Amino acid sequence: MIRAISPSRNSLFKHCFFALLVIPFTSSFSGAPYSGSTLVADETEIAPMQKKALQFLEVTQNEDGSWTRSDAVGITALVTSSLIETGKSVDDPIVAKALNYLVKNQQPEGGIFAAGSRHQNYETCIALMALADANKDGRFNQHIKKAETFLRGLQWDEGEGIESSDGAYGGGGYDSKQRPDMSNTQFLVEALKKAGVKEDDPAMQKALIFVSRAQNLESVHNTLPFAGKINDGGFIYTPAKGGESKAGNDDNGGMRSYGSITYAGLKSLIFAGLKKDDPRVKAATDWIRNHYTLSENPGMGQQGLFYYFHTFGRTMSLISNDQDFVDSKGQKHDWKTELSNRLRDLQQPNGSWTNPADRWYEGDPNLVTAYCLLALSYCD
Repeated sequence: MIRAISPSRNSLFKHCFFALLVIPFTSSFSGAPYSGSTLVADETEIAPMQKKALQFLEVTQNEDGSWTRSDAVGITALVTSSLIETGKSVDDPIVAKALNYLVKNQQPEGGIFAAGSRHQNYETCIALMALADANKDGRFNQHIKKAETFLRGLQWDEGEGIESSDGAYGGGGYDSKQRPDMSNTQFLVEALKKAGVKEDDPAMQKALIFVSRAQNLESVHNTLPFAGKINDGGFIYTPAKGGESKAGNDDNGGMRSYGSITYAGLKSLIFAGLKKDDPRVKAATDWIRNHYTLSENPGMGQQGLFYYFHTFGRTMSLISNDQDFVDSKGQKHDWKTELSNRLRDLQQPNGSWTNPADRWYEGDPNLVTAYCLLALSYCD
């Protein structure tokens, strides 16, 4: 029997760990379309990959409905969404068992996480989105609403004793006491969106303040000291408490932008209601044009590569779903075919994917296989 890797509990969700879990979403993102032909990846290439991956995940599920470990709520929620997005019915025994596991882990205050978790925002956001994916008949309405209320309470704002000028304002952290960051915040934004929260909702607009300050773009939306030192339109890990980039700093103190978080930032700007002609969206899109690649996570090499693949696919589905994407050199990319081909080349014989660069637990085949199934769902 194939068994998943079991990373230690205390660091299970450190840093930028999970990818955004969403079903195809009709965005209000508008403007002139990118030039190019309609994109449809080859289903005869994608379907065999999906079948093998599903077979792998069927084998590795635990008796209680979880994956990897009985307290791994986030991984289980991620896998659950990937199964649904790949066409599994919510009443399929494997999916139903996983959904039951998630519901059982909802705490009285609405959060969805195992007892003692220090990653309450991550786990609740991802679980909420999995329940939303399975909620076509409204069976999880109450669970989703309770989780939404809990997440609103975790967002950093006046309730944490900070003012709107603080770099932490509007963000989400691992819980209400830990520094907010872009990875947690993108899940907060996406979970609110999946729960039906409107773009003009105060929680969404507070999150937009935080996301804008995480962008290397000096403007009225970001006047923090680092904003103009690199000024390339990409994103860093967090603007809170002086800021941090996982890609390191330049000699002038500027914090380097990197791929996975820039795609996450652009997604979040769009979900918060910004249009294609907004300078923040344009700058982030230009950064992506300048760093378009599927060979690595730009700025991070092979670290976080599969997180990057999923975030890449999700963002491209928003900004260039039906057309080629044109990079800064004028080259057109059929990104759906390029992404699906890259994943085909990396799939293991047993149907899973793993990353030899095991940062952020990309050595866990359950986690990484879920990333890849979700990425493939954007290529269909």
